[in-house]
Amino acid sequence: MNRAPHPALPPHPAVPPLQAAPAHAAGAHPAGPPPPSAGPPVLHAEDVTVVREGNPLLSDITITVRTGEHWALLGANGAGKTTLLGLLGAQTHPTRGRVEVLGRRLGRVDLRELRTAIGHVTPRHPLRSALAVRDVVLTGAVGSVERPPRWTPTPAQEARADRLIATLGLAGRHTARWTTLSQGERGRALIARALMPEPRLLLLDEPATGLDLPGREQLLDALDTLGAEHPDLATVLVTHHLEELPSGTTHALLLREGRALARGPVDHVLTGELLGACFGLPLAVERHGGRYAVRTVRSPAPRARHDPKQALREGAG
Repeated sequence: MNRAPHPALPPHPAVPPLQAAPAHAAGAHPAGPPPPSAGPPVLHAEDVTVVREGNPLLSDITITVRTGEHWALLGANGAGKTTLLGLLGAQTHPTRGRVEVLGRRLGRVDLRELRTAIGHVTPRHPLRSALAVRDVVLTGAVGSVERPPRWTPTPAQEARADRLIATLGLAGRHTARWTTLSQGERGRALIARALMPEPRLLLLDEPATGLDLPGREQLLDALDTLGAEHPDLATVLVTHHLEELPSGTTHALLLREGRALARGPVDHVLTGELLGACFGLPLAVERHGGRYAVRTVRSPAPRARHDPKQALREGAG
């Protein structure tokens, strides 16, 4: 069947050129194919563009996520992170380009079927009732928000739920009610829920949103534990805070105004130069024990010019 051609994209705001050529040469890839990796691809998006109501939300994005890799999508508000995550999670179709998720190409597969094989975690989970933590996790086995009436989980499903609850640091909270959980406990319960169907891919949309310092650290520790216990699991985490990246993060994609500035291993992408270009600020980045910290670089105050005549006048006074 012939399809009508896509409308031409309106001009996109220019992105400042990167000044970090050495990082690009070392492994960061603003353009061209990503570096080879040992694991098979779980996600592949090629030259993806998304246009909504005439506005380009993403332009010519290419990314490949492989088994066991842990990617971060970083950028300022409005950079296109959540839009890209929606494509990778089979929630939407691109306007142009190709997206393959778990070997299935969007546009040639039932999205509802594909979504059952993807763990998608958002802090905006719509649950309102007072389900116990164990029941919240078990709903991931059937893809529902509430526990279905007359549904009884199998012993294997119950055992898996209990293991995931323990892995995510919620041991002893099986019977705690959703309405009484802290924001951090809810986030970890939702990750356990997303893992119930044993997905190969886990997508995390700003999982540390609204967490205090202890809650954030517990969440990140749980994600690192999860990566160690499930080495074949691939993850993609969206954030605009470098401090919210787990120490096990392996790769990063930087987005600015819907365009990819750099992608590749974190050592080559999460640099002060590239992050500064991404966020439009002079930045310095430090890494300790796999965790990142970032700060702005302040220009030194200008030195006052020495005026000999003024000094003489002040001395005479």
